[in-house]
This record gives sequence, C-alpha cells and structure tokens, in this order.
Amino acid sequence: MSSAAEQEAVAGKPAAEDGHPAGVVNGARRAASPPAVPAWPGTPVPLGARFRTGPDQVAGTNFALWAGGAEAVELCLFDGPGPGARESRVRLTELTHEIWHGFVPGVGPGQRYGFRVHGRWDPWTGARWNPAKLLLDPYARAVDGDFSLPPEVYGHVRDWPEQHVADTVRDGRDSAPYVPKGVVVHDGGPDDEWTYDRRPKTPWADSVIYELHVRGFTKLHPGIPEELRGTYAGLAHPAAIEHLTRLGVTAVELLPVHQFAHESHLLDRGLKNYWGYNSIGYFAPHAAYAASGTTGEQVGEFKRMVRALHAAGIEVILDVVYNHTAEAGELGPMLSLKGIDNRGYYRLQADARRYADYTGCGNTLHVVQPHVLRLITDSLRYWVTEMGVDGFRFDLAAALARSMHDVDMLSPFLAVIAQDPVLRRVKLIAEPWDVGSGGYQVGAFPPLWTEWNDRYRNAVRDFWRHALPDVREMGYRLSGSSDLYAWGGRRPYASVNFVTAHDGFTLRDVVSYERKHNEANGEGNRDGTDDNRSWNCGAEGETDDEDVRALRRRQLRNLLTTLLLSTGVPMLVAGDELGRTQRGGNNAYCQDNEISWVDWSLLDDPQWRPLFELTSRLIALRHQHPVLRRRAFFSGRAHSADGLRDLAWFTARGTEMTERDWYAPAATLGMYLSGRDIPGRDERGAPIVDDSLLAVLHAGDRPVSFALPGPPWAERYEVVVDTSREQQADAPGGTHPAGVEITVPARAVLLLKVG
Repeated sequence: MSSAAEQEAVAGKPAAEDGHPAGVVNGARRAASPPAVPAWPGTPVPLGARFRTGPDQVAGTNFALWAGGAEAVELCLFDGPGPGARESRVRLTELTHEIWHGFVPGVGPGQRYGFRVHGRWDPWTGARWNPAKLLLDPYARAVDGDFSLPPEVYGHVRDWPEQHVADTVRDGRDSAPYVPKGVVVHDGGPDDEWTYDRRPKTPWADSVIYELHVRGFTKLHPGIPEELRGTYAGLAHPAAIEHLTRLGVTAVELLPVHQFAHESHLLDRGLKNYWGYNSIGYFAPHAAYAASGTTGEQVGEFKRMVRALHAAGIEVILDVVYNHTAEAGELGPMLSLKGIDNRGYYRLQADARRYADYTGCGNTLHVVQPHVLRLITDSLRYWVTEMGVDGFRFDLAAALARSMHDVDMLSPFLAVIAQDPVLRRVKLIAEPWDVGSGGYQVGAFPPLWTEWNDRYRNAVRDFWRHALPDVREMGYRLSGSSDLYAWGGRRPYASVNFVTAHDGFTLRDVVSYERKHNEANGEGNRDGTDDNRSWNCGAEGETDDEDVRALRRRQLRNLLTTLLLSTGVPMLVAGDELGRTQRGGNNAYCQDNEISWVDWSLLDDPQWRPLFELTSRLIALRHQHPVLRRRAFFSGRAHSADGLRDLAWFTARGTEMTERDWYAPAATLGMYLSGRDIPGRDERGAPIVDDSLLAVLHAGDRPVSFALPGPPWAERYEVVVDTSREQQADAPGGTHPAGVEITVPARAVLLLKVG
C-alpha cells in the first residue's frame, strides 16, 4: 500500500517535493486548495502578522515569516473557526534575507491564519518540510483553537508499521482541521494605552515573590465571579488582588502563560498539561486562560490584568520556556518551527535525524542561531514593552546558555540580554540548570541575573528534619549564600530563596509525606523526584493524630519563618501560606483539578488561618526592617571599637561560634544581625539604621536553654516571633535581659529584637 516516494524515504533517499504521487499517502487525499488570493509585496519587517495601512491608504495585514532554506511559503486564511472553515491560500513570492513576506489588502483583526512551507523531505540531513501541515506563525499575537494531536498533525506517518523508521516517511494528510490558527490582532487600541500605568519597580532587595498559576489560583476563589475563575480577568479581580496585598508580596511569578500544547501521552490518558511548560507560541497569551474570547480578546484581557496588579503595587514576572517547544523530538508533532526550518530552529545531533535534548522534553532550541535568538529577544521585548510585564524566570536557563555544546556564560544569549536596553532593565531569574552534561550552574550566572537557589531549599529542609551533618551549609544559606554569589559584583539578592516551588511537594506535604504519591498521573508513580528531603512527623499522609498535626503546623511555621528571615529574595508558592496539599503528589504537572487548585476554604479554617496570619506578619516585618533586606553581603568584621560586627553566630551557650562549632552536628543556631552596620544610604543620602535582631533556630526534639549574648551585642531582648505558638501576639514572649538563659521550645524559631 505504500507509495514509491515512501519507499524511497525508507530506503534513505530524499522523497520528491510533494512526498507522494498524485497527492495520495496511505490512501488519504489532500484537500484541494481554493483559488489563490493575490498579495502585494509588503515588507520583511516586522515579523509576524501586523495590521496596518498599506499603499494608497488601503487597510490590510503584512505577513512576514523567516523560513531559511524553504522553497516556497503559502499564507493560509480561514473564514471561520473549527474544522469546517474554508481555507484560502496566498503565495508569498517576496523573499528578503530568508524572510518570506506579503501584504494582503482587506485582511484585518480577527482573521485566522497559518502557513504552509514547501521544501525537501530528507530527515537524514534534518530537512523536514511538509506543505500538508498547517503551521502556527511563531510571531502570532493570539491563537484560536486547541491542539488535539491526531495522526494528521505529525509530519511523518505516525502509524507506519516499521516504527524504527516512522519519522522518515512523510505524511501527506492535511492537518489544518486539527490545529489552532494564529489570529491577526489590532495594535493601538485602548488596551495599548499605558500612560496611566505605573510599574512598581520594586528593588530586588525589597522583593517578595509569589509563584502562582493563573487558573489554579483563581479557579475555586469564592469572591471571584464564576465566569471569571481560571482566567486573567479572575486574577485581576479585586478579590484575588486583596489576598496578595494582605499577604504583602511584591511580585507574582506566573507559571507559563505563553500559548502551549498538551502532550499526546497525556491526551491519550484523558489528562492535560496543567503547568504549561510546553510552549508553542512565544507571543500569544494562552487562550484557555481568557474569559473574553480567543480571537484577539485574550491580549487585551492580559494587559488589563497587568494594569490591575500594577495599581496594587504588584509586579508581574513570567515563567518562560524558551529552551524547547511542544514539537518534541523526531517522533513529535509538526506544529510550527519543525515545519518552517527544522535545521535552523533546533539543535540536531551528528545524526541529523535526531535532536539534541538538554531539556528532557525531546528538543532544544538552537539559540546560537541569529534568527532563533531574534525570536526569543523579540518575544521578551514584546512582553515588556507591549504587554507590560516586569521580568522573567527562565525555565532550564542553562540550556539557553549553551554555545555549541557546553554551558557558556559568554554565550550569545547572555551577551545579547546584557546589552539590550529594554531587557537588561527588567528582573531576570535563571533556573540555573538543565538535564545535559555540565548543566548544573547554580552560582555561575553573570551579575545581571538572579537565580533559583536549590541549595537553599535543600539546606533548610534538611535542617528542620535534623539531617544536616553540621551547620556550615545553613549558615551560608541564611546569610545570602556568599559562597555562591559574592563575586563579579553580584549581591545577596542574586539568591532567590525557596523551600518549595511548583515542581515538588507543597509546604504542607513536605511535613506530611516522605514518599511521593503521583499515582493520579497514570505513570506508575515513576515520575517525580525521589529526593524530597521531607519528614512526615511520624505518620505518612493525613492523620487524625492531633499531636502529629500540631507538630506539622509548627514545622510549617518554622520553614516559613526561616525563609522570610533569610538574606536574599524569598519566593513563596501560592497556597503554602494556607496549608495547601497535593495529597503527596510531587509532580502535579498534569493535574488540572482540585489536586492543584488553591483551596480557599482553608483561609476560614481555624487550623490553617493562623498560618496565613503569621506569613503576612513575617512579610510585614521584612518590609519594616532593612536589616533583613541587605543590598550587600555581610563582612563579619567589627566596624566599631566595641567589637560589634554586622553578622555574628552564637551557640546555645551564648558564645560566638568557633571553627570547631561549624563542623560539629548542631540542632541550635543563633544568628545576630546588626542594624548599625547596614551598608548603603537611603534615597536622601542618610545612613540606613535599623534595630538589631537575633534569630534562634532550634531543630531539636527537646527544649534547649539558650544564653542571650550580653554587651556589646545587647542590653535586653524582646521576643517578636515564637513559632512554638499557634497564635502570634504582638509580643508573644516578653522581654529578657541580656545574659540570661531562656528556654527555646522544641522545634521552634525565636526572633528577638535587640535593645
């Protein structure tokens, strides 16, 4: 039943341009193309679809697509939604520097479109052009429709009987009925007016980041109208913003909102990609999060959300996935870049049939290529200048920093960002690793960047489960991780401190489970890390034992207090301040349901309400005390005649820690922060002076006596926070004279203000 062209492909020979005789593949005939619509020459810039006025004041849309190596490009226009829409094709005949372009009169906002790109089919050299596949414009500002991933959307014959060569056989079935379309968007409307928008521009040292999922944060919120839940408009609603402002966070870090697709293995199991780390449209807000519509309305809705958050003093940081796309490897679907120029957009192995995979997702974007670098930086600038966002967290950033193979901190990507007049001014956060050799790069990114510090997470979890061999690691993490970041002009806020993130246990599950429970994902509980560094406090999962439950709540208070007292930039995960649980799941990437959504009923639960109140109080303390928000690393040296230092460490005996103490196992650590020795000056040039603070962290299972250091450190101490207490009063532990011994309860943090 196979065609001669298919047999040639299997034999290792390039097939004809069409890949099949008379338009037939596997007995399926390609849809006939309607008569072509003429196009004017247009311009090669900007890339994408831009509605404008052309020659003789004729309104229309200019289309431009970089497709290096392609032999022809057709613009495909659709007269409506769904698989029954009529398609009209426009041959783009103008070619400038590998950019195919044309101006189509009469085409305006709301028009659905895609591209078909012609060229050789020769997978052995990386050439995978297939004009039977409708391709999404990489620069599409909006996307309408969903990816369902039937066999028709694959460039190769997915169900070819000889699977080891399936990716070499070109599939001629038309994919247009099964894939979303780009949408022409109107520029310059009322949503593009940013005159009255005021970016908060919160300094890094003053930032408190709150990682949230647009859908999961709003889906169950009772104060948000039901029709807005799960959407950008829902996050912009006063009820959602009220929680953020009461908590006191300064920025939301949104899990991916670029248009993304669901993986076929999830769709086969009746699941979807919930987190969104499977991007396919780097300029388009994910359409499923829009309440207002998907033919361009999602763009305005996203902008209004940004304005509402800015008005509340909250910055918007996007979690972005430029390291790979939803097209996966050679056996993945053909949705966009793979069919535009596979060799130009993706890193290929020496065997060009195969993809270099530094991401664990099947492919890696070839960022050293100028046009790929242009795609990424154009996208970043668009989200800053036109969509109003304030920064980015780069998923698997080490993959972007690879030159040819190795991670290179002088790579083209990092160099371009460093000199870009727009991008170098926004917040840049690296996830400083990928899955390739040499990909772990914590502490290695250049001074412009901050980094997720997983060594902070590991040390804090290990300390509170009493698993650290000594306290050296804990000392570094509490004080800003100078061992990692005190070079090249970097500052303590280069460390984004976190105890939990979207990937892994929730905070409540860290103290409730020792084993992952990802059975709901349908992967035999094989997915997700086994290195959880968690302690269940004596019972696995939910329990009726009130002693265990009380201990868990205390451990939650300890973890949150440690995070918010540490030097660096703290990051919380939405719902951790409420005791949200994922029932032991540590890889909820495909759980778009109550497992992942924030349960707002916890806010009214007497068991969990105090956790929110403590978190809010700790953030307020952080904002009030510049000694907790240092802009320079501690020196540890005396700056005055009395011998007082900016940072000092104490044992439970009230003596300063010696080298021997740092190398010994210890459950108790005292950290003294001097408010007299804060480097820098305020906006008026005056010295910054604050109260001095003493934090005592005790992870032991029994109370301990702690001798409060005497002069010159202090005359007296006032207890400000005591995590052994379920309810925090303004002065929960009273005032103590220096030199006395106080009892620190088992597994508790005391924060004392020095007098």
